[in-house]
Parts: sequence; structure tokens; C-alpha cells
Amino acid sequence: MNLRKEIFILVLPCLIFPSIVIGTSSVIQLEPPTKYNTFGELIEAIIDFIYKVALVLAPLFIVIAGFYFVTASGDPAKIKTGQDIIKYTLIGLLIILLAKGLIAVIQSVLGVQ
Repeated sequence: MNLRKEIFILVLPCLIFPSIVIGTSSVIQLEPPTKYNTFGELIEAIIDFIYKVALVLAPLFIVIAGFYFVTASGDPAKIKTGQDIIKYTLIGLLIILLAKGLIAVIQSVLGVQ
């Protein structure tokens, strides 16, 4: 029974990740650092990249947590793992959203464009 779950866990990313990469290849693009004129532009580009990656990965982790809930069969350890995955995913996403918002607030307070 455990072998089936392990095979499922190994095969699932192989099926999901190519579609994520193909679907987000136009959304997430890396630019060379020499493209940016100031250090602020470089930092903003890095934060935008992390933001876009987080928006792609957060739903994936929530789906993985859902698999833990579905396959738990009453096992409290798996239910706790699923809850932890959701909790830490939402905390991480909140931190990333707050970081992006904090930069916008600081720029508006300082009058920086």
C-alpha cells in the first residue's frame, strides 16, 4: 500500500510541473541584471519575480495538502501535515503580499516613483 502512495507522489509532479512551466513561461521571465539602471529597479524586479513564483506555487501546495487530507484515512499525523502545509503556505503568501505592499507604501511616502 505504501509503494502505491510513493509512486503516486513521484508521478504527480511529473504530470503537473510541465503544465505549470508551459503555462507560466510567458508570465515568469528572468531579465539580465544589466537591464536595470538603479539598484531599486533591480530589487523591485527580484520582488516581482518572487511574487509571481509564489502565486504559482501557493495553489500547488494547497492541492498537495488536499491530497494529505484525502489520503489520511483518519490518521492524525497526515491530517496535521495537511494542516501545517496549508498554514505555512498561507503565512508565506501573506508575507510576500505584505512585502510587495510595504514597498509600494514606502515609495508613496517618500515620493519615489
